[in-house]
Amino acid sequence: MEEIKCPNNENKMQIMAVQDAMDILNGKWKISIIASLCHHNKRRFSDILSDVNGISNKMLSKELKDLEINKLAKRTVLDTHPITVEYTLTEYGLSLQTIISQLANWGTEHRKVIIGE
Repeated sequence: MEEIKCPNNENKMQIMAVQDAMDILNGKWKISIIASLCHHNKRRFSDILSDVNGISNKMLSKELKDLEINKLAKRTVLDTHPITVEYTLTEYGLSLQTIISQLANWGTEHRKVIIGE
């Protein structure tokens, strides 16, 4: 792989930008939640819960709130009985679709390299 040469200041700025992104997407669950929302236009809490293996109700609630605070996800309460809550990615959150797709492709290739499947 070819090494990318950057002037020192530009290199520092790139590293800071990656750190900023990782600060927002940190933790075990956020990227999986975003992936669920990328693959479905709207998801209810229980749908996301079943998509993301191993996450608890409490953790999903916390992570969704964090995604809302960072303007990546939107929570919509529908006027139904019982009340229905749907989650979608915001327009800003949708900007992550390409990254999520590339990450999934890399994960598929990595699995082939490591496991041989």
